[in-house]
Amino acid sequence: SEWLRRRLRMYIWKQWKKPKTKVQNLHKLGIPEWQAYQWGNSRLGYWRIAGSPVLSRSITNEKLALAEYYDFPAQYEQLRKLH
Repeated sequence: SEWLRRRLRMYIWKQWKKPKTKVQNLHKLGIPEWQAYQWGNSRLGYWRIAGSPVLSRSITNEKLALAEYYDFPAQYEQLRKLH
């Protein structure tokens, strides 16, 4: 479950592509401008950024659920209990 959420954050980060877009989106998600600039222009890899505290604070589990990125392990457990 944790791995899957990190993978989703990595996918979202990768979709933003340009540093300018990353900075703007991080700022929209509540990260202070100076910190958004710092992380948006980072040259760290996608996986490393996905595990960063900045992305975990801005793209929370609740926001992933609101965007309909479902908790697949929980759904699997529910389906498994039905059979």
